[in-house]
Amino acid sequence: MSAFRLLDEALPDHAPFDVPVAAGAVVTFDGRVRDHNEGKTVQRLAYSAYAALALSEGETIIAEALAKFALSAAACCHRLGDLALGEAAVRVWAAAAHREEAFAGCRYIIDEVKARVPIWKKETYADGQSAWVLCTHHGSG
Repeated sequence: MSAFRLLDEALPDHAPFDVPVAAGAVVTFDGRVRDHNEGKTVQRLAYSAYAALALSEGETIIAEALAKFALSAAACCHRLGDLALGEAAVRVWAAAAHREEAFAGCRYIIDEVKARVPIWKKETYADGQSAWVLCTHHGSG
C-alpha cells in the first residue's frame, strides 16, 4: 500500500500501516474543513489535484520524513472532490521511538505536502461566490 494516497471518500480513522513495536509514539494530524477563511464564511470546499505528480511528490515527502526524523512508519491521505464543513481533508500519521521525532516528522509531512504537492482548494462562500485559495499557509490557521 502506498504511503501517500488521494481519496474520493472519507479518510481512514487508523494509520494505514501496522504500528511497529519499537514505536513509542504515533502522532496523527487532521486538517479539517472550517467554516471561515480570511474573514469570509465558508459553506463548503472542493479539492482537485494533478494526481500523478501529487502521488509521486507525496511519496518523496514521506521518504524524506522517514529518513530525516528516524520515523519507523509514516503515511498521509488527502481528500479530493467536494467536502462539507467539519470533514477531514488531510490526515497524517507519524510513528517513532519517541514523541519528539513523531511530532517533528508529522509537522514536516503536512508542511511539505501543503508547499509541494499539486493539490488545489476551491472554497464556496455564504454569499454564493467561490475562489481558489492558497494551500501553503504555515501559520496557526
